[in-house]
Amino acid sequence: MNTQQLLDLTIQRNASDLHLSVGFPPTLRVHGELIAVPGEPNITPEQIESLIRPLLSNNQMDIYKDALELDFSFEFESKARFRINLYKQKGHAGVALRLIPYRIPNIEELGLPQVVNKLVELKQGFILVTGPTGHGKSTTLASFINKINQTRAAHVITIEDPIEYVYPSGKSLIEQREMFSDTKSWGNALRSALREDPDVVLIGEMRDLETIASAMTIAETGHLVFATLHTNSAAQSVDRIIDVFPEIQQPQIRLQLAATLEAIISLRLIPTIEPGRILASELLFATPAIRNIIREGKTYLIDNTIETSAELGMQTLEKSLADSIKMGKISKEVGLRYALRPELLNKLL
Repeated sequence: MNTQQLLDLTIQRNASDLHLSVGFPPTLRVHGELIAVPGEPNITPEQIESLIRPLLSNNQMDIYKDALELDFSFEFESKARFRINLYKQKGHAGVALRLIPYRIPNIEELGLPQVVNKLVELKQGFILVTGPTGHGKSTTLASFINKINQTRAAHVITIEDPIEYVYPSGKSLIEQREMFSDTKSWGNALRSALREDPDVVLIGEMRDLETIASAMTIAETGHLVFATLHTNSAAQSVDRIIDVFPEIQQPQIRLQLAATLEAIISLRLIPTIEPGRILASELLFATPAIRNIIREGKTYLIDNTIETSAELGMQTLEKSLADSIKMGKISKEVGLRYALRPELLNKLL
């Protein structure tokens, strides 16, 4: 198969990813499982070069040859977009392609509780979407931004590496900036964002002290900020944000985070009994009790506070998993494998 046929197959199979690597056949990730493309031989070094070349502009090829790795997005024949990571392995090119459908699902279709809809009505604050790679963070953020786009006239600036979802025409003015194509650094883009009259800022990924500090400053100055973080839970997310700063700054950062944080949504895509995946989520909302816990540095109390605040819309990941098990959507064994606290899941069942 050539590149076009492999991309078509990825879309037809509704695969989340396509992997091309020397010594292996083209491989799809379908419902979380890796599946070799039937009938395809192992890719040779000569084939990998011909497979990746149609994906790259001349400028991108030069950057890749110099840096040996490259993140970019690729639009495929008005059918879909792909987020692409090009890299070297054993001296040969390798490529991972993530399928980005054109249509942005709405919040209800994702399987998130109705209560999260209130977040898109906020005028300012800091909203974090967390979880491992490939568990729905980008899609969830796109759903939030598109809901704002459909419901109010806001100036939205996104800073992404690379741009994933492209938003349809709506009520909002949405400007999307791609790292190294539209700006040379996260720091420059975030400093610049405050001078661009935004209402909403989306930060594709908070990677370091500078991006985390900038995100909180933008939220603190009266804007709504959405961002992602590669953490497993709300409590871990709070610790990660604070711990990235020098110890002498941490008391001030706790105050700043307590004042700006509105919600943390932690996501997992769970394999279902019927072939497919379902979203499980942990939800934290910044109530006075949560803000006080963050200010006082008592993050060990966060899990228990989420567990006892269901009437405020909060839920633990284990509660979300237990609901899916009771509805017959996922098996108990799978639920326990994904639970952060298996003993709590057993108790809820």
